[in-house]
Amino acid sequence: MNRPLVAALAKLLEAAGAPSQPKTCPASAFTASQRQALEDLGRRTGALKVRPEGRGSVYQVINEDVLVTHLRALRPLHASDINPLIPRRAANIALSRSSKGRAHGHDLHYLLVKGISEGVIWRENTEGKERVFDLTCATSTAGAGVLAISEDDYWCSQQPLWLVENQTLFDRLDWLPAWSEGTVAYYAGQLPGRLLQWLAHRHRASEVIIFPDYDGVGLLNYAKLLEVCCSPPSFWLMPDWLRLLKTYGSNVVWQNTQADFQTALKRIVAAGAPREVIEMCAALSSQGLALEHESIWLNHT
Repeated sequence: MNRPLVAALAKLLEAAGAPSQPKTCPASAFTASQRQALEDLGRRTGALKVRPEGRGSVYQVINEDVLVTHLRALRPLHASDINPLIPRRAANIALSRSSKGRAHGHDLHYLLVKGISEGVIWRENTEGKERVFDLTCATSTAGAGVLAISEDDYWCSQQPLWLVENQTLFDRLDWLPAWSEGTVAYYAGQLPGRLLQWLAHRHRASEVIIFPDYDGVGLLNYAKLLEVCCSPPSFWLMPDWLRLLKTYGSNVVWQNTQADFQTALKRIVAAGAPREVIEMCAALSSQGLALEHESIWLNHT
C-alpha cells in the first residue's frame, strides 16, 4: 500500500469548504512524500491538480468520485468504521489490505519456560483475584510451560529467571550450576521487544540472569536488559570461560558480530555493567574471538 498517498487523499477529501466550491487544501499541509504521491496521481488520472495561490500553492479536487474510488481501493474501510473490539491485525487488513500495517505487533508474547527446581511458582494478583501457575508441575507433566505475557500484567515469581538464547540450553538443563533455582526461559537469538517491555514494566523475579553467546548479539541483548529491567539483571559467566574462549572461540563469529559488539560495549559501560563483564569484553576483543554458549559442555573435555 502507498501510505503517503492514502494519508494525502484522506486529508484532501476531508478538506473543508463551501458546498458549491471545489475542495482544495494547501500544499503546505502535506509532507514531501505525500505531495509527490498526489502529483503523480494527478498526472495519471487528471482527478486533481496543483495551482498557485498567494505565496504558495494548493491542491484542488477535479473529480472527487475518481479520488474516492482510488482511496477505497487502497483503504477499504475508514478507521471510524472498524469495530474496535476486533484484533488489531484484522483492522489493519481493513485499512491497508495487509495485517502488517501500523502497530501490527501482537498484544501477547508467549514465553516458553521450565522450572529448574522444586516449588517454582508464578503468581498474578489483579483486583484481589490471584492466579497461580505451578511451573514445577507443568515441567514435570509436559516438559515445559508457557506464560502468556503482556506489558501490564502482574505475573511474578520470588525466584530467579534465567534467559538463554539457544534451544539446546533450554532442552538440557545439566549445564546449570548446582545452586540454581527458579525458571529458565528460551528466546530465539534476539530478546523480543514484548519480553523487554514486560521486564521493564515491573519487578518480575528476584533476579534476571541472562546467559547468551559471548558475541556482539549476546552482549547487545544484555545491554538492552541492563537498561530496562526492573528486577536486578546479571550476565552469567560460565566457569573457566577464558580457557574455553582460547580453545574453542570463533574468529568468524567475532567478525560477523563486530558492529553489535561495539554498540553493546558502549551501552553496557554507560549502564554500569560489572567489572568482570567488562573484562570479558576486553578478552573477546584482544583475542579476536567469540564464544558460543553451548561450549559450556566442553568444560571437562
